[in-house]
Amino acid sequence: MYAIVEIAGQQFKVSKDLKVYVHRLANEEGSKVSFDKVLLLDDNGNITLGAPAIEGASVEAKVLSHLKGDKVIVFKKKRRKGFKKRNGHRQYLTQIVIEGISATGGKKSAKAEAAPKAEAATEAIEASKKAKAPKAEKTEEAAPKKAAPKVKKEDTQE
Repeated sequence: MYAIVEIAGQQFKVSKDLKVYVHRLANEEGSKVSFDKVLLLDDNGNITLGAPAIEGASVEAKVLSHLKGDKVIVFKKKRRKGFKKRNGHRQYLTQIVIEGISATGGKKSAKAEAAPKAEAATEAIEASKKAKAPKAEKTEEAAPKKAAPKVKKEDTQE
């Protein structure tokens, strides 16, 4: 079982007992966190999609530690101008471990949603054909204009 969940503005694919580094959370180390913005659930092939989130579904996690990420060097240079600028950055991160995924609210599956959409699409196509049919009859009733045959001028030399 896995889920796609939005944590601190980013989307992560998570499953039970997975350790994830996310942007810094305000919770203390050792505290439990619940994320309610679950976008997709997969329960052994039974996929549930949210629009945009699944109601009632949540992901439970525990904050392990707060740390800083690896240093990223930003170096800018312009040729033949003598311009060089070096800057560094370390992102503040939180390491969490996923303790469980609960799917109490969502019961819609992707397969079940596809059937009504297909039926609606076929109904729309049939309705458009019916709407276009009278127009086609009107064009057949009107006498079509015949184009005058093209006369080729042949050069005759006498």
